[in-house]
Amino acid sequence: MISDMVNLETSYMGLALKNPLIVGSSGLTNSVENIKEMARYGAGAVVLKSLFEEQIKHAASHTIMQNEFDNAYPEAEDYIRQYTREQDVENYLQLIRESKKAVDIPVIASINCLTDDEWTAFAKKIEGAGADGLELNVFVLPSDPKHEGKDNEAIYFDIARKIVKEVNIPVALKISYYFSSVANTVMKLSWTGVKGIVLFNRFFSPDIDIENMEIKASHIFSSPSDIALSLRWVAMLSGHVNCDLAASTGVHDGEGMIKELLAGAKAVQIASVLYKKGFGEIEKMLETLENWMERKNYSSIAEFIGKMSISETENPAAYERVQFMKHFSGIE
Repeated sequence: MISDMVNLETSYMGLALKNPLIVGSSGLTNSVENIKEMARYGAGAVVLKSLFEEQIKHAASHTIMQNEFDNAYPEAEDYIRQYTREQDVENYLQLIRESKKAVDIPVIASINCLTDDEWTAFAKKIEGAGADGLELNVFVLPSDPKHEGKDNEAIYFDIARKIVKEVNIPVALKISYYFSSVANTVMKLSWTGVKGIVLFNRFFSPDIDIENMEIKASHIFSSPSDIALSLRWVAMLSGHVNCDLAASTGVHDGEGMIKELLAGAKAVQIASVLYKKGFGEIEKMLETLENWMERKNYSSIAEFIGKMSISETENPAAYERVQFMKHFSGIE
């Protein structure tokens, strides 16, 4: 039940949101019925399930583009062909259109990408289908020892600048923390024209099945303890970037959402908790936020966003060092 005493409205990427809770890109946001349920429970916006760069390129050419990835993993060709048939690119555009008709909250499209190749022209079709924004989940794991850090970082900038030129809708980057200088890189990315940066995406976490001698996935869902990573960097960066920040990974309850907002996030993305507990958690988290605001005498979100950030600290590293010393000096 929305209280008359507090106003949860905020903005993210220039989009007006009735509250800062966004359902992040996942298999749950690949269905109009699910999206309608999320909106019914009060979600401020949804990010659709990611379309993969490989799907777009395959749909455009009807052949697999021979590249380093394909040569390294021949089975990738068969998988991409099968997946593209099941998740046709045109179906994705239709999902955008139908979702926009079904709900009155922002619908943000998502592309999982790793190059600034010819797929980028497809972004215009996403805009034409009615998406309110576009989130680029840039999947660059710095695992190739032949590539220097600057080469990996350049990919993020190339993708951002190219897409921003293609579309008029707001663009966000969902990135990892694999940078030699996270703070400097995020700050520079915020000046490329993107309207939002999401901290952070989740990579595939490998495990080994020792009986069947196979690689398998591990830690598919986030846990509440994972919030520490995004909380730290949101708090450090929120006063130093030229765009909005959204927090992702590890937010499993209303308390976690409040923490991220206090750190300086303009919005918070959730997904794992909805897999584990259902869409009703959206409503519970918003109720927790409302009750907390009433207890603290906040009438609007704007009154406390960033209140616990360290943007006023001239040397964040020194601040972190002091906290580290205070914590571990008390542990015997």
